[in-house]
Amino acid sequence: MNLKPMLIGWLLVTAFGCSDQQKTSQVSKHAIPTSSEKPFSIEILDDQALKVISRDATIERMASGFDWVEGPLWIGKGDYLLFSDIPRNKVYKMTSEGDTSTYLNRSGYSGEGAYSREPGSNALLLDKDNQLVLMQHGNRKVAKMKGGLDAPAPDFTSLVHDYQGKRLNSPNDGIFDKQGNLYFTDPPYGLPPRFAGKELSFQGIYCLKTNGTLVLLDSLSRPNGIALSPDEKHLFVANSDEKNAAWFQYPLEAPGEVDTRSLFYDATEEVLPGGRNGLPDGMKVHPKGYLFATGPDGIWIFDLKGKVLGKIHTGQLTSNCTFTDDYKHLYVTAHRDILRVDLK
Repeated sequence: MNLKPMLIGWLLVTAFGCSDQQKTSQVSKHAIPTSSEKPFSIEILDDQALKVISRDATIERMASGFDWVEGPLWIGKGDYLLFSDIPRNKVYKMTSEGDTSTYLNRSGYSGEGAYSREPGSNALLLDKDNQLVLMQHGNRKVAKMKGGLDAPAPDFTSLVHDYQGKRLNSPNDGIFDKQGNLYFTDPPYGLPPRFAGKELSFQGIYCLKTNGTLVLLDSLSRPNGIALSPDEKHLFVANSDEKNAAWFQYPLEAPGEVDTRSLFYDATEEVLPGGRNGLPDGMKVHPKGYLFATGPDGIWIFDLKGKVLGKIHTGQLTSNCTFTDDYKHLYVTAHRDILRVDLK
């Protein structure tokens, strides 16, 4: 695809099933939305939010026409974004101008034929050696791409695939600490229908330590997004459960050692039936001490004590986000779209 950014004030519902060669339709910023569409907007609930975002911040749709996008990763040295399209089992590359192309095929499932509705990679990370690490739904692994970023190929080294001899569910989101320990979540979303083949009786939150030891930190009904505070003294985890739609925090005693879980924020009452306006999902922490967390209706901006400072309303299901290296832009994966939000 060769998709150019479009400044927009309204969302356009994009049709299912676009092929890799199809291009997004051009949308006028004055287009009238259908009844199912909502305008993008910034909601400031506390002036603290104005330290990182303006009330009139620009929101751009940079690319569109995907199935379900996730795992955005900004590559500063190349000035481009990588992101997963989970149903298509692909990773895409998008330049800062919005030019988009296939980066990696078979990114999460290496087998033949259909596996599940969400077989592809989810979160994309860089390790300390600048190697691409993928949370692989279909392969049920955390894996590292053998080639460098400039030579992508579906050839992987498994970092972890089981816990105490039982296969992981479908690794979802992760984050490295400064020492190289990897924290990640393992809900069942990538498993075949009715969770066929599920071996673990729980959905875990783990730490893969630098010595190769896998530590089970806790379990939730649907652990999903995960982030660390700037001082790495707290771990934040989103729970994407319609009946318990919340963010939790854990004090970190040492790498792979957490204290008792506590509630960070409960958004259950904000969730529409069926979670159709979104659930707590991916998130990132700004170095100034603000948590940008995807959830019902878009992105929630918190301080690190759990106070809601503002919201970025995307008008659609929103899965994850990532900052550019200078923190001037926030890239957002929102259903079939890639959005970009201007920050201060």
